[in-house]
Amino acid sequence: MRNVFLLGLLAGPLLLCAQVGSLGMPLNVRDAYVRGTRSPLGVPGARYWQNSARYAIDLHIDPPGRRVDGSEEIMYTNNSPDTLREIFIKLTQNIHRYGAARENDAPPEYLTDGIVIDSFSINGLATAWEDNQRQHTVQGLGLPALRPHDSIRLSFRWHYRLAAGGGREGMIDTTSFFLAYFYPRIAVYDDYYGWDWTAFNDVNEFYSDFNDYVVRITLPRSYTVWGTGTLVNEAEVLSPECLRRLRLSYRSDSVVHILTRQDSGTRRGDAGPATWTWAGSNIPDMAFGISDHFVWDASSVVADSATGRRVSIQAVYNDTAADLRQAAMYGRYTIGWLSHQWPGLAFPYPKMVAFQGYADMEYPMMVNISTNSNLYFSRFLLDHEIAHTYFPFYMGINETRYPFMDEGWATFFELLINRSEYGQEAGDAFFRDFRVADWSHDRFAEGNVPIITPANVIRNPAYGTNAYGKPALAYLALRDLLGDTLFKKCLQGFITAWHGRHPTPWDFFNFFSHAANRNLDWFWNNWFFTNGNIDLVLDSPVREKNGYRLAIRNAGGLYIPFDLKLAFTDGSQTVMHQTAACWAKSDRPVQVHIATGKTLASATIATGVFVDADEGNNRH
Repeated sequence: MRNVFLLGLLAGPLLLCAQVGSLGMPLNVRDAYVRGTRSPLGVPGARYWQNSARYAIDLHIDPPGRRVDGSEEIMYTNNSPDTLREIFIKLTQNIHRYGAARENDAPPEYLTDGIVIDSFSINGLATAWEDNQRQHTVQGLGLPALRPHDSIRLSFRWHYRLAAGGGREGMIDTTSFFLAYFYPRIAVYDDYYGWDWTAFNDVNEFYSDFNDYVVRITLPRSYTVWGTGTLVNEAEVLSPECLRRLRLSYRSDSVVHILTRQDSGTRRGDAGPATWTWAGSNIPDMAFGISDHFVWDASSVVADSATGRRVSIQAVYNDTAADLRQAAMYGRYTIGWLSHQWPGLAFPYPKMVAFQGYADMEYPMMVNISTNSNLYFSRFLLDHEIAHTYFPFYMGINETRYPFMDEGWATFFELLINRSEYGQEAGDAFFRDFRVADWSHDRFAEGNVPIITPANVIRNPAYGTNAYGKPALAYLALRDLLGDTLFKKCLQGFITAWHGRHPTPWDFFNFFSHAANRNLDWFWNNWFFTNGNIDLVLDSPVREKNGYRLAIRNAGGLYIPFDLKLAFTDGSQTVMHQTAACWAKSDRPVQVHIATGKTLASATIATGVFVDADEGNNRH
């Protein structure tokens, strides 16, 4: 079905406008096009490949102790045409180590010994493990020659201590924990960069292969575990009443209270430990929440109207968090909206769990969401994090280098869904203030570098600008330029083409150009390869024989859409909309001719969410 969809989308006379080399491109990416692993059409090339692994992981935890003991076996398959003689292991937990390079402050409670490798073997042969004290969060190892299409078995035993102090994972309260990045993981080896040996700095996000997982978590029976994937043995670890309520929620439009403060006894109360077994296929990661007192709500929503397939939405939180009592219903709306509006593709996973934490961070089928006294902001955060399901999880975005391909899209969706929840005026006002205004009014070079700049070589404020607000504006400008129908066709086609794969920015540029059958290089170059800003200038209207001529100069350089609002002395008004196409042929002022016998009282440039750096020169 994917191939049929794409053939239909790309059929017809294509403008070969985005051939290799027409946009600025790193040599390693250019080489991938030459080798045929990527196509100028913006789809995977005939020689595209990617590696994958099967992870079998066992975790043992004995709360309230914070030590996690783990063992894992990884079967890693080399699908590349290269013989691999080294392998890189991501050890994200080592960001907590003393001496690890990080961009965030680290309070004392955040620091631990990191992940301690107790034993390691390759194909069953015990191998010495020596910590790299210079690169804490990624480590390279020599390998026996791993030839194309061969596999290798790596085994680890390790332990670490859950950190406190807030963050993407760790201790939420004395008996509630969030487990993420908890296991040694093989880094991505891809067709354009090779091994992703980039260290984690506690700001940049992640890049992961699509793998199969089985994770077993053993802990006291008084604790409940929520996580990525499918709970394989739910009848063994949940009481009959708890299981009945959970299954009821799978077909309910209302919220079912699976665990409350009053009936926490619905957890299975047998003595001794319990092992929770979770499985997930073709996903980039796993994450889990654990608590002995969090409450549990659940509902569901139809994501696929054609088949009636429903998605479970679950909220797990301390009952003191008043805003999160709404999370299941908020999440239900979000998943329905994403499935049927934007991007308009059925939510790809069977569930989503919102677990109370500190991070406001996304994971496959999970979000670690903070509690907030402002319900608007709380809902906004949930919308944004759930939107990440498509970018980067359904598509394997390299967030470490190109966060505009996931954070930018989540920010784009966040604005559109906010408009549907609270109205366009309120949604736009929040977006302008929270996402755009600071960057637009920033007069310093440090905050304004080209979006295409790899994020692992820049810091805030440029990182935040390039990851969130600025690319979201680019997508909004592109939507306005193409129109909703064509833009959605391109977006859905891009998601479908790269589901379960690793697109680069140039795949995105090429796909949209070809699917839209337009030369969009002028747009890509302007928005993604320059450091322009938003600043339009309206010159004084010039009276002509049959009306007026107005000139709009683009002092900032970015190609944005705008409205020209005209008011006449007789009280009448009119609005003339210009898409970004008005700048396509040159940077010269846009000339607008108004044929009218009326007398012009005022003319105003209105840029909407595209916050102008100097609105004082937008009116005459």
